[in-house]
Amino acid sequence: MLRIGIVTGEPSGDMLGAELISELNKRVKNLSIEGIGGEKLAKKNMSILFPMEKLSVMGFTEVLGRYFELKKIREELIKHFLKNPPDIFIGIDAPDFNLFLERKLHKAGIKTVHYVSPSIWAWRGSRIKKIKESVDLILNLFPFETAIYDKFNVPNKYVGHPLADKLSEEPNINLARTELNIPHNKKVIALLPGSRLSEIKRIGTPLLKAALIAESSHNDLFFVSALANEKCLKIFEELRKRNSPNLAVKMYLDNTHRVIESADIILLVSGTVSLEAMLLKKPMIVTYKLSWPTYFIVKLLAKIPYASLPNILAGENIVPECLQFKCKANILASELDKLLNSEKNIKKTISQFTKMSIELRKKANYQAANAILKLVENDKVTK
Repeated sequence: MLRIGIVTGEPSGDMLGAELISELNKRVKNLSIEGIGGEKLAKKNMSILFPMEKLSVMGFTEVLGRYFELKKIREELIKHFLKNPPDIFIGIDAPDFNLFLERKLHKAGIKTVHYVSPSIWAWRGSRIKKIKESVDLILNLFPFETAIYDKFNVPNKYVGHPLADKLSEEPNINLARTELNIPHNKKVIALLPGSRLSEIKRIGTPLLKAALIAESSHNDLFFVSALANEKCLKIFEELRKRNSPNLAVKMYLDNTHRVIESADIILLVSGTVSLEAMLLKKPMIVTYKLSWPTYFIVKLLAKIPYASLPNILAGENIVPECLQFKCKANILASELDKLLNSEKNIKKTISQFTKMSIELRKKANYQAANAILKLVENDKVTK
């Protein structure tokens, strides 16, 4: 039996973990998995020690507000895994929580993997020393990360991005609209306010108000949204009723890929969902808003001028970013209007997205599972 510890803090990590376990199940007959995960990992027979929602918190001030709760959870996990050592521990994203946990387990002789590189290329580059002391292996999702870790002799492997393997190279917009019962003769605009409750509360209102402004000047728009769970949907619907009661938005639960595929243009939060939209070749407007103290700290520590993954991968501003003080309905509506009136720019963006997507298709789950099993077997991980 292979015993695996896993900790992830949000839906994207839950999906990564579940797909990785599916791949490992093809090679290993008996897997025992425990830690922190969501519904998808639970369906893979993972023993959930704490609800994943406990870790779904973003920003310095937000974390400070729950510091003692998170500290207690981490201490309980450390005690549990030291008492019941897994053959390997895999921290999926959530670096501020996982790296500390991984360091303690690593020092105790437990093999540790961190899946999804912390964004040291964007900010807080000094974390690389902590990473080196905490893990036996970093699994990178993006090609440019390898050179950074090689420079500091941190064992790492570029596996590509699982989403790139999973999503169709040629999205079928007509099929998606038929399955979701969405009109084929409308311009479909997707509003994606995020998977964290705090994100939706901050960003939901500007998105909805921007949609209302756009609707007043374009009579062929149809708005859709995808929410991670019932709580998220309820909050977003409450915001709609309060701020844009006359705006019709068709909402779906846990169907983000199909909703993105059905859309012509997407207004979304910065994060993994922007990568999904890029892989499905959808023009987008990226927005985000942090608490002001967190924003100023991030701004001070940031090393690159972009926030969204498409712009970071391209190394240039190919999608508009409406961040913090620009996360306003009128600004978002203005950017949407530009896209609705510029077919040339849309075609250029789609062409760039196509080229960028090819580099990310590397059979990530297969490569990640291979690297993990080699580490368990004490074999050298090759690149």
